[in-house]
Amino acid sequence: MGYWTHFDSPHGRIHAWRADPQGTPRGALVVVQEIFGVNPHIRTVAEGFAREGYVALAPAYFDPVEHGVELDYDADGIARGKVLIGALGLERASDITRAAADALAGQGRIGSVGYCWGGTVALLAALRLGLPSVSYYGARNLPFLGETPRAAVMFHFGEQDASIPQDMVQAHRDALPQMAVHTYPAGHGFNCDLRADYDPASAQRARQRTLDFFRTHLS
Repeated sequence: MGYWTHFDSPHGRIHAWRADPQGTPRGALVVVQEIFGVNPHIRTVAEGFAREGYVALAPAYFDPVEHGVELDYDADGIARGKVLIGALGLERASDITRAAADALAGQGRIGSVGYCWGGTVALLAALRLGLPSVSYYGARNLPFLGETPRAAVMFHFGEQDASIPQDMVQAHRDALPQMAVHTYPAGHGFNCDLRADYDPASAQRARQRTLDFFRTHLS
């Protein structure tokens, strides 16, 4: 279902995995990777949204730093991914999200969904770009919670996530009481079936809430 394509951004050409639905799209989604690149998991996620009727585009955010990044979920992958997100920066990541949304013009209303580091990029898409967005376990969200959202955002967190303690989750509720904040009996990365913290029941419940959110905000 999916295939590699590319689009232009202020930071050069960006490759992306695109998946198209059958029939008329419900809308379109920018799918924001974890720190591990557009790996098999993220490509599968994009294809899953296409099966639900959305044009899904997963940009290779690291392209301005290094092309073709696909990292494993191990200590080496985590270390390398942290270096890459530091080199890229969130400002350039937001520029790439905007360019990806521009590349999806004509496919209906556009939103974003992001995971881990991508969860914070998705939050910024709602705050600054006006894209209805879903943020999964974004550990870097706190500095941005004081900004006024330009679109709705939904948050998903694992209650056993050591990198995002419950006081951080509560900070989201306090700062953005109008936005939905959901927690699950799971750890960090519970949506990813390639990670040790994968929790199928939590992943399915979060996915249903995510689909309901996009049906509401992209209709």
